[in-house]
Amino acid sequence: MILALTMGEVIGLYIFVLAAFIGFEVITKVPAQLHTPLMSGANAISGIILIGAIIVASNTTSTFGLILGVIGVFLAMINVVGGFAVTDRMLHMFKKKKEKPAKGGDA
Repeated sequence: MILALTMGEVIGLYIFVLAAFIGFEVITKVPAQLHTPLMSGANAISGIILIGAIIVASNTTSTFGLILGVIGVFLAMINVVGGFAVTDRMLHMFKKKKEKPAKGGDA
């Protein structure tokens, strides 16, 4: 079976692959100390990407476009959930711990 792609789908696929490579290169250049603080800001962007992927997946007329849209929704959802999990973990690290009463009979 040969896929017959329109020019718009080819351009969309090209942009998708190019964005994936650029995103990988940018993320690998960020120092480890900055990953967690940047994650909370990236969650908002990921939410917008998720909404865009849902709109694209719902408005496509081809099977190939639908498959790419569903993959986009899936990957964006993983990014959103993972980002919130990391941010929540980071916030728990900065909470003050309750002090335990000292053992011993110093009264």
